[in-house]
Amino acid sequence: MVAMDFGVHLPLADLGQRLLGARDLRVYTATAARLGFDMVSANDHLVWRRPWLDGLTCLAAVSGSAGSMTLATSVALPAVRHPVVLAKAIASLSVLSEGPVIAGLGPGSSAADYAAVGLPYTQRWARFDECLRLVRALLRGEEPDDGHYYRGAELRLDPLPSLPPQVWFGSWGSELRLRRMAGAADGWLASAYNTTPEHFADARSRLDEQLRAEGRDPTTYPDAIATAWMYVTHEHAQAVRLVSETLAPLLGRDPGELLAQLPIGTPEHCVELLDAYAEAGANRILLWPIQDPIHQLEVFSEEVRPHIYQTSPTSLGHVSPRGC
Repeated sequence: MVAMDFGVHLPLADLGQRLLGARDLRVYTATAARLGFDMVSANDHLVWRRPWLDGLTCLAAVSGSAGSMTLATSVALPAVRHPVVLAKAIASLSVLSEGPVIAGLGPGSSAADYAAVGLPYTQRWARFDECLRLVRALLRGEEPDDGHYYRGAELRLDPLPSLPPQVWFGSWGSELRLRRMAGAADGWLASAYNTTPEHFADARSRLDEQLRAEGRDPTTYPDAIATAWMYVTHEHAQAVRLVSETLAPLLGRDPGELLAQLPIGTPEHCVELLDAYAEAGANRILLWPIQDPIHQLEVFSEEVRPHIYQTSPTSLGHVSPRGC
């Protein structure tokens, strides 16, 4: 049985300490590579409630420190950035990087990002469905079709990497989105603070049904649970304070709900939660330390990760994890 993998998010937002500079981000990435994390990803916002560095720029800045780690967007917003511009940036990142690249795409959940570029937020899904197909075709060197919003015919990108980046879809698991994902994407990015192990297992089971309907093999279709805000501490009060004063107000969520859903708290709590995701069949968790990011990667690697194991699926009802 193959153990669940772990990746990291670049800590791009100022969550109450400070924004990391380029050197710190490179040290963070090199630390993650040294500790055995297999993916480094960047989330995408043009505007947010707090200062937020550009994800693609930061991935390019740390690529030389990532070694063979996979670089991923988690997720990038093709409708906001324009799908051709985003595909060009992803292709260039892949040409220049040492490891594989994944283009994780989504429509985004912030109307402010759409307003910033003068696009109607109400069009986000219609535009995104076109964008997903267009970006995937461009990265594969295929001729895309024209759509309602975007022209693709006779468009080619050059250069393209020898290994085309996979295009994953970020979704919370609605039936329509799972069906669209099964037909048009290469993998699934779930959202850690919008799911639970039980809900993930249910959505993954329904996705597998959609994949089989499309003639695709679910056992070779990867997934990752993204934006798993993380902070390991032996002081429960510190975890409560960090969530109540920092994370919950930013996300507009109940602190108790976030503490239950995320690996924030004692090592025992983090192990129990992540074991549940492993048992649910999750391939990978992408961790985002809320504060002290470099130190937190070390604490997680020493006090949490060694105690997580993959067991056979039980009452959660999911098929055997992919790759087992």
